[in-house]
Amino acid sequence: MADMSERITAEQFHAADGVDDWRVLYHLVSAHFRTRTFTEGAAFVGEIDRLVADADHRPRVDLRDTGVTVSLTTRDVAMARQISAAAVKLGIPADPAAVQLVGITVDALVVEHVLPFWRALLGYDQLGDDYLADPLRRGPGLEFQAMDVARPQRNRIHLDVAVPHEQAEARIAAALAAGGHLVSDAYAPRWWTLADAEGNEACVATWQGRE
Repeated sequence: MADMSERITAEQFHAADGVDDWRVLYHLVSAHFRTRTFTEGAAFVGEIDRLVADADHRPRVDLRDTGVTVSLTTRDVAMARQISAAAVKLGIPADPAAVQLVGITVDALVVEHVLPFWRALLGYDQLGDDYLADPLRRGPGLEFQAMDVARPQRNRIHLDVAVPHEQAEARIAAALAAGGHLVSDAYAPRWWTLADAEGNEACVATWQGRE
């Protein structure tokens, strides 16, 4: 169940049948299922555990009293279908608009000079040369972006918010209506750069244009 899911593109995943509940967000594929009680959510998690017992990779599951968020670390169409089918069987509706992935990007002239500080401070794991991840999946990841020259006029830490692709324009419109402004849409639909009233920046991102 893992081999082909490692290689398909985001576009291919979204074109597959039976995955309407799911959205590609950077390296994850996520779905959110609304539950009426914590007990109902726990029963759903138990069913997911049964479904993936023999799988090569297991999903990440976040159980709350109002819903269950499931994230796959590979674009596994078969597993996504099985989990969605289990939700339908239990009468638990999906809410694709509820998923998102927040990351923090740190601009640095010499990444290896600053990354160890943040790794030690946060107790994160290092993935590759420029990324830190929370080993318990409690907080956002940190990506370190190398700069050629310092930019004193611009904030050097910004948020990256990955949203379902069909939600991007609404999220941007809401941010603009709340006092923000568009800095650049040169890379849309991969990402749009926005800023608040004082110039602090954030990016709204989708999977589109990343293949």
